[in-house]
Parts: sequence; C-alpha cells; structure tokens
Amino acid sequence: MATQFETTGKEGSEFLGHPTGLFVLFFAEMWERFSYYGMRALLTLYLVRHWMYSDSDAGLIYGSYTALVYITPVLGGYLADRYLGQRKAVLFGAVLLAFGHFCMAFEGGGGQNDPAINIFWLALAFIIVGSGFLKANISVIVGQLYPRTDVRRDGAYTIFYMGINLGAAIGALICGYLGETYGWKYGFGLAGIGMLLGLIVFVWGKPYLIGRGEPENPAKLEERVSGIKFEWLLYAIGVAAVALVWILIQYQSLVGFLLALFGVALIGAVLYYSMYVLNGGKWALDSFVKVATVIALGIVFVAFLLWAVGSISGSALGAFMEQPVPIGSFSLPLYGLFATIGCVGMLAVMGQQISTVTKEARDRIFAAMFLIFVSVIFWALFEQAGSSLNLFTDRHVDRGGVPASMFQSINAIYIILLAPIFAIVWTTLGRKGMEPSAPFKFGLGVIQVGLGFLVLVWGAQAAGIENATPVLFIFLIYLLHTTGELCLSPVGLSAMNRLAPSHMASIIMGTWFFASATGNFAAGLIASATGAEGLEGETAGKEVVLGVYGTVGMWAVGIGLGVLVLAPFIKRLMHLDTLKDDNVGDDMLGQAELGEPGAAGVNTSGEVRT
Repeated sequence: MATQFETTGKEGSEFLGHPTGLFVLFFAEMWERFSYYGMRALLTLYLVRHWMYSDSDAGLIYGSYTALVYITPVLGGYLADRYLGQRKAVLFGAVLLAFGHFCMAFEGGGGQNDPAINIFWLALAFIIVGSGFLKANISVIVGQLYPRTDVRRDGAYTIFYMGINLGAAIGALICGYLGETYGWKYGFGLAGIGMLLGLIVFVWGKPYLIGRGEPENPAKLEERVSGIKFEWLLYAIGVAAVALVWILIQYQSLVGFLLALFGVALIGAVLYYSMYVLNGGKWALDSFVKVATVIALGIVFVAFLLWAVGSISGSALGAFMEQPVPIGSFSLPLYGLFATIGCVGMLAVMGQQISTVTKEARDRIFAAMFLIFVSVIFWALFEQAGSSLNLFTDRHVDRGGVPASMFQSINAIYIILLAPIFAIVWTTLGRKGMEPSAPFKFGLGVIQVGLGFLVLVWGAQAAGIENATPVLFIFLIYLLHTTGELCLSPVGLSAMNRLAPSHMASIIMGTWFFASATGNFAAGLIASATGAEGLEGETAGKEVVLGVYGTVGMWAVGIGLGVLVLAPFIKRLMHLDTLKDDNVGDDMLGQAELGEPGAAGVNTSGEVRT
C-alpha cells in the first residue's frame, strides 16, 4: 500500500497543478451538496403541503432532522479514524445517501395517515446516517493529498469549498424549481440522481486516491466476529443506526430525551473519573468541588438563556414557551432541561480536564467554551432559512412567480461572491495589525443575523401587513445572514484548533458538534413558534411570524453587542502571544463546510477556506 505522500501510479498524477484526486473529491462533494441542499430547499414545504403538517410540527421535524445531521458525524468520524478509514466511510455514506434521496421521491397519496409516510421517515434516516459517514471524512481526505507544508493546500481548499457552494446553489435552484413546478418526486428524484453521480465519481476516482483515507489497521477489518468480517459488522452497525434514527425522527421529543441521557451519562462519568480514577482510586472531595463549580456555572448560564426566551412577553414566542410541544409527550420546558443537561455535561467534561492543565491552557478552554455558546445562538437563528423563512417567502413575499424553494440558493451564491472579498479584507487588516479578534468577529456575526430579521420585519411593516413583502427584503436578510456567517463560520473550528490542548482535541470537537446540533434543535423550536395554528386569516399568520422575528432579532443584536464588549477580555484569555503549534490541526481538519454549522473555514495550518 502506498504511504500517505508517495506519488506512484494514478495517485501521483496532477491536473492544473494539483493532485487529480482533488478534482475527484471536488465533483463528488459538489454532487453530494447538490442533493443535500436540493432536498433541504423542499423539505419544509413538502412537510406542510404534502404531508399536511402544521407549521409548528414542520419546524420541530426540520430542527430535529438538522440536529441529527450535525451530531452523527461524531460517530462517523470515530469509526473512520479507528477502523474503516475515511475512504471506505465516505463510500458507505454515499451509498446510504443515494438510497435515502431516492426514497424521498416516493410521494404516496399525502397526508399523515398515508402508509407511504413511513418511507419518508426511512429516507430521512438514511440521509442522516449517510451524512454522518460522509460529512466527517471527505474533507479530511483533501488534507491528506498534501504534506502539511505544501503551499498548494490553501488553493486546494479554496477549490474544494467552491465546489461545495456551487453544488448547494445549483441544487436549491434546480431541485426547488422541479419539485414545486412539476411535482415533489421530480425535485427529490433529481437530488437522488445528483447523489448517485457523486457516488459514481468517487468510485471512478478511487485510483487517484490510493494511499489516502486508508484504514489505520487493515488487518483488523479482515478479522471475523461471530463468523462475520469486522468490516461488514461496522456496516451493519451503520444500518442499525438507520433503524434507530428512523424512530427518533418520528418522535422529536426522543431527540431531546437522548440529549438528556447523553448529558447525564457525561456528568456521571466525569464525576467518577475526577473524584475516583484520577485520584488513584480514592474518593476526593476537592475534585468534586472543581467539577461541581463548572456544572453550577453552566446551569446558571443556560438557565439565563432559557429565562430570556421564556420571559418575552406579548409575543408568540413567549406564549409558545408555555404550551406543550405539538409532537410527542414532552413540554418545551423539558426540552430546555434536556439542552441544559447536555450542555452542562459537556462543561463538566471540560471542567474535569481543565483541572489538569496550565493556567494559560485553562484560559484558552474557557475562551473556546464562550465561542461555542455564541455559535449556538447564531445557528439557531441562521437555520430559519430552511424552515420558517422558507414558509414566509412562500406565503408572504412578492416572488413574481418564482418558487420559494429557489431562494434557498441565495446564501450559497452570496458566499461564492463574498468569501474571496472577506478573505482579502481580513488578510489586509491582518498585515496592518488591525484584524478583529475571533470573539469580535463572533459578535459581529450575531449582530448581523439579528439585523437581518429586523430589516425583514421593517420591510414587511413598511409595505403593509396586508400586502406582500417586496422580494428585495428577502435578498437583504440573506445578505446580512451571509455576511454574519462569513464573520463567524470561517473562524469557528480554527479557533477550536488553536485553543484546544492536544489531549482535549476530541473533547472540543465533540462539544462543537454537540453545540451545532443544539443550535439546529433550537432553530426548530423557534421555527415552531412561528406557527399560527388556531388563528384565522393570512394576515394573522404573518403578524405572528414578524412578531417572533422582531423579538429574536432584537435579542440577537443585544447579545451580539454584549459579545463585542466582552471580546477584549476573551481575547486576553486566548493568550495568542504565547500560543505554540502542537499539531492538533489535522485532528479537526475538514469536519464541516462553509455555510453550515461547525464550518471550519480557516484551519491551524493557515489555509483560508473560501
């Protein structure tokens, strides 16, 4: 087997000055993103129009779906790193994704009592698990095409991420148009064809990827467990995960319940290890006090956020906080409890680790925790694009006959146009010593996502509640959300890479993904609050949506300003002047894409992903 940077055979061939394998990955990922964003553009509309779910229910389903999409890469990345290797994991994920997207094309008669809805749930489950295996690993292979010191790495990631956004833009445009104009099955079917093309490209390009993304221990995969090859046993685990997710996605309350179990398990494990194992098999009260302090601080912080949302008086969001969740048997306060326990569990893990590092490293961990919390708020608002904002565009905007789902492409198009400009601006400011710090950029990002909602609310009210909102304001909200994203997303994992001690890289990664999933789940709750079930008239429904958007917009601007005020303090905690390269960058490299929660954008080796 070829070693990582040998250039024998096709794996050593080049095209346009880069390894040919880069372009194999470019087109494979482009078609995968084509299918994902093509399906995403239609999902909420499909839930409401075809399966006849209420806006509130559709928001919860969408939030649970995207939350699971961003938590499964933890499992997929782990199995790839330990056993399968990235290439086999990507191939398996692509097969699951293709199957899931084609299953989406089976419409049935519509309505929640149609037996065909079970195929719909199964399709979502295949897509969720498939994303977990593919999403966490394909970008890692890009990094393995080059030595860490290769000057071409920057250009390689620029090319690769251009393919991601190109696929996202085209997918939303074409699949959205076909789905709304000719029938859902055509839009979803085209998404399936796109994923199949990505799979074909990846299989065809295997000779160009030899020696990249290989299993750590190939012999382990050949071992037999109860007569079954270990490799096939891992695939069976993936299929079993599809069955589990098939249940979860139907009962959204279970998603929150599992977050609770996960959080409780983390707390129990941390208390045991910090109080007993790490103290030589003796119970130690001082370690308990350290961990309990971190837990208490986490509870206070998350409880404040829940109070802030729940105390919004006179708004649809405030009223929603007092109502049972439409799907499942758990109320929203319990959802808040689940989120609290989960976040506190992660804090406890960090707290236990914090006690074993130096003061500077401890300060950096606190800075990373702060940025992670801010990212949850940002993505909870940003992800309205695929749910409540999609429905608002469909019902209340003067679109000139253009299908609402096609507007989902605006974000990706803006990224293609603006990302190079942002890269130039940050680089220019950096050379002059004027580049804003990561915490300051996070604050700018949250402010802009809030301003986007406020601009839309102002535009709708200026045009008159009873009149259609000018489409200009949809372009403006996406513009502000995209510029906010470009302030926050490209420094996300980069900051995690730089701030995490080497022995905590996996914990930071897990926390980042957990926070991304939490943000998406919260996005579903906010989208659900925009539902106007029980109110008569289209105007009443529009007022509910604008009320929620106005409220979350003001809160976002306020929180963003608070982050700006705290930015100098957080920057000092980062101790950038004494930061040393401990080679943790590749542990987290390529775990997510620009335009999505957890996007890396910039990594520790200095590559700017645009």
